[in-house]
Amino acid sequence: MEAKIIKVGNSKGIIIPSKFLKLIGLEDRVTIEIENDKIIITATESKPRVGWEEMLAEDVAKYGQPERLMPDFFEDEDKTVWEW
Repeated sequence: MEAKIIKVGNSKGIIIPSKFLKLIGLEDRVTIEIENDKIIITATESKPRVGWEEMLAEDVAKYGQPERLMPDFFEDEDKTVWEW
């Protein structure tokens, strides 16, 4: 499919058909890269914490289990008054 390059303010742009956007899941944001004289447009990952679990597992494997900044409970804490 050919598309016409149009003027958009001081930049240039193209119209991407909505069917294309729906087909590959593009929504509000995209990542644009140039690779071998081609413009590559991909969906921006909408999950901000993607990959965190794997990164933490790598860090634990490398450095060991991190110490907690705060204990699960305080030693002087009376847990008998809690209602579950």
